[in-house]
Amino acid sequence: MKSGRRGGFRATTAAGLLLILALSGCGAAASGPPDAGAAPSASGAPSAAPAPPPASPAVPAPAPSTPAPPPSTPATAAPEPAALPRSEPVVLEIPAIGVRTDLLKLGLRENGSLEVPQDTGNGAPASWYNGSPTPGERGPSVMLGHVNSPSGRGGVFADLRKLTPGAEINVSRTDGSTAVFTVDRGALYSKNDFPTLEVYGNTAGSELRLITCDGYDPATGLFDDNYVIYAKLKA
Repeated sequence: MKSGRRGGFRATTAAGLLLILALSGCGAAASGPPDAGAAPSASGAPSAAPAPPPASPAVPAPAPSTPAPPPSTPATAAPEPAALPRSEPVVLEIPAIGVRTDLLKLGLRENGSLEVPQDTGNGAPASWYNGSPTPGERGPSVMLGHVNSPSGRGGVFADLRKLTPGAEINVSRTDGSTAVFTVDRGALYSKNDFPTLEVYGNTAGSELRLITCDGYDPATGLFDDNYVIYAKLKA
């Protein structure tokens, strides 16, 4: 269960993400408005045309009175999305599909792929990727879970595809609080074309990603795809 390549979850390092994000914000400065061209020349008038007689001085008309505009109101900055202080997750609950699982805390392997829960046959719990924000902090908190198990039973994330927009996801945290998220959407990606930045990249608000395998190929015994649930902290 790895993302980014067939057969494995992939995650960029924090430095790599920051570099990608920094580069994505670069670009050439906007050019100025196009030149309007020189004003038409008056030398094209016929030379034989008589000069007009001198005009008598005009008396300027009184300017109409114009009320002063009201004082401008300072623009108020849009409030930032809600966020919670850092606190590591303990339990994940998804009532709509009957999931309640303790959470492991796993990181990266030496090759840069994400560690995944080891299933010895009795079903493995889901895990929180400890290189991502804690659930409720600003940014995407990432959790991984198996879609099946060696015993042939469904894995902890076997029914992610059944989640629909608006379904709630609850994450209990070590500080005693619960971060409540609502599902925004689900998406299926080929492991050979996994959108790493879209899944793991920074977000303005507090978000959650649930990732599992999909697209089992009986001929190879491998999963060709990943299924990702995108959820946002409930306001």
